[in-house]
Amino acid sequence: MYRKSIQGWMKHWDFMVLDLLCLQIAFLMAYFVRHGFLNPYESYMYRNMALVLILFQNTVVVFGGTLKNVLKRKVSKELAETAKQVTWVTLLAVFYLFVIQEGQMYSRAALLMMCGIYGVLTTIVRLLWKKRLKKKGFGKGSRSLLIVTTREMAKEVVDNLCKYSYETFQLTGIAVLDCNMRGEKIEGVEVVADRENVTDYVCREWVDEILVSLPNNTTSLDALINQFIEMGVVVHVELLKAQETWDYKRFVERIGNYTVLTTSMNYATVKQIAMKRVLDIIGGLVGCGITLVLILIIGPMIYIQSPGPIFFSQIRVGKNGKKFKIYKFRSMYMDAEERKKELLSQNRVKDGRMFKLDWDPRIIGSQKLPDGRIRKGIGNYIRDRSLDEFPQFFNVLKGDMSLVGTRPPTVDEWNQYDLHHRTRLAIKPGITGMWQVSGRSNVTDFEEVVKLDKKYIAEWSFGLDIKILFKTVKTVIKKEGAM
Repeated sequence: MYRKSIQGWMKHWDFMVLDLLCLQIAFLMAYFVRHGFLNPYESYMYRNMALVLILFQNTVVVFGGTLKNVLKRKVSKELAETAKQVTWVTLLAVFYLFVIQEGQMYSRAALLMMCGIYGVLTTIVRLLWKKRLKKKGFGKGSRSLLIVTTREMAKEVVDNLCKYSYETFQLTGIAVLDCNMRGEKIEGVEVVADRENVTDYVCREWVDEILVSLPNNTTSLDALINQFIEMGVVVHVELLKAQETWDYKRFVERIGNYTVLTTSMNYATVKQIAMKRVLDIIGGLVGCGITLVLILIIGPMIYIQSPGPIFFSQIRVGKNGKKFKIYKFRSMYMDAEERKKELLSQNRVKDGRMFKLDWDPRIIGSQKLPDGRIRKGIGNYIRDRSLDEFPQFFNVLKGDMSLVGTRPPTVDEWNQYDLHHRTRLAIKPGITGMWQVSGRSNVTDFEEVVKLDKKYIAEWSFGLDIKILFKTVKTVIKKEGAM
């Protein structure tokens, strides 16, 4: 799923911070000019204004989209967007003074001077910061980009991106379709794939987005591009070569100096992503607080029955193949990973892309009695009530995960994925998701899991996340009551 926050406030937090600094400097300068070198924060009225200005600016940035495409804007566009931001902040400040009915205590000259200084400072700082980012160079960012091109065009494409793009991409590599150049380097960028294995490379490696730049006479690559999109990867195709044959979300934008048609399974607006991230932060903070309490309660229980760390960490595969370390309360014995190989034949999910057992002897305290009955232990207790998942709220705060998403696979599960299974990795993994609230204990067909995850990605909305969260709470309470 393509997230418009790539051009939004979450991606450009550095610009938000710089704008806030400019606003506060403008506030101080205007106050000093009007009232002399006194401390404005000693005044109740001015101290409150300094605080609400921060709120007003962030509100305008998030809901007004004044940082949208900030890295791609020309000077004239930058001036227009800065003027828009300053105007809205000023209007909100005036409205605030009107509502509290104490506007006569605040200097109108100071307010107008602040807005003027704020506009000039913000414009200058933004332009200087973009210049610095351009000098910093292409290929050091947080999103991975694979270039799909030909041998003849590869150097030109890399040079173009370095020269014209401020985008914070991390250049994964180049796929040269017309010959086998794997292992060679073009302008310092490694050729990682050819026509035969490019889809397999995208399936197995961390690739967020793909730029397709090919000669105009290239034979149609609709099938190949559709495979990329089916895997949940965002695809940018030069507009002259793009075909209107894909039943996905599409919009025109620029990558470097290329005008491209961007295609993905779904996309979210800046406002939607802002709301989702705020929900994640709030939920993450609450969840982390509960986790700290649980440490005091179940931590000693885990340690007494199985001496060792009370937390378990494991490398999982996140959005678009990016690996991260997931945290859980340890519900299994210390040698659980080694014993997993002995239990593979008992896996309820026969294709091996998930791992589920009717009875797992690795769970702390779990025993199988001579009559076949299962005696549950502390490990079963915390797993049945999903208490082992609570440390993942730290992953949510870090940004590796979201409250709602798809469950992140282990590396060995991911290595067995077919191309269409990679769809599950198109978004951030979540603590809960659509297939979990659809009866996770009963769903053992991995294709059904993929189907539900793909449905969630294609139909995603903030309201759907809220609905799934409520269903999750309801499911957990229902399970608790059945025990």
